[in-house]
Amino acid sequence: MKRLIYIVVCLLAMGAATAVPVPDNFLPQRVETTTTGPVAQGAEGRIVFTAGNADATFHVYSITGQLIKVVRVAADQRTSVDFPKGFYIVKCSNQWSRKVVVR
Repeated sequence: MKRLIYIVVCLLAMGAATAVPVPDNFLPQRVETTTTGPVAQGAEGRIVFTAGNADATFHVYSITGQLIKVVRVAADQRTSVDFPKGFYIVKCSNQWSRKVVVR
């Protein structure tokens, strides 16, 4: 990484680097995906839990690792639970764990 930065700085100093137009097909395209599994998303003052196509159990932990709440959501349902601002770790039925931010 340092080497790449060094090369770019040298090229800029020599005036060799100029703006080159980037073709449209070069840029990555946004991929829309459909969610069939459980999802937990941080929101303003709460965490929104979505079960997906099967029942899901979410375990919410504080950033220090203390279990705060267990949330069960039925298939194809969504629920939200109020939480104070901060960072949380959400684990879903041993499938995944993620950091969630409540603003």
